[in-house]
Amino acid sequence: MAGMFELFVDEEAAYRFRLTAPDGTIMAVSKPFNTKTDAVAGIAAVREYAGMGLISDHCTTTVDTTQPRAYDAAQPADSARVPKIDFHARARAVRRAVSGPRWAGAIHNLS
Repeated sequence: MAGMFELFVDEEAAYRFRLTAPDGTIMAVSKPFNTKTDAVAGIAAVREYAGMGLISDHCTTTVDTTQPRAYDAAQPADSARVPKIDFHARARAVRRAVSGPRWAGAIHNLS
């Protein structure tokens, strides 16, 4: 399911739109527009230009100069890095519970 554009009037009586994800998370909010027609045109522009837009990274990055920690053989067995359960078996059980029996779709009424 795709996101949804919501058109609304903000506190300063300007028209805006927001893009929401299917789960209701607000992904983007527009600039203020003077008229509803301009806000709808802004939605059309976002649909046209942002579909498969390129990413331009303007963030400054810092280089971490610390050396990674070597493996410590004396690390306790109950470390948080060691999983306590078998995640693969749990994932299989969840998939089975959600999808139901695999043969369910093959049953036909032959009478």
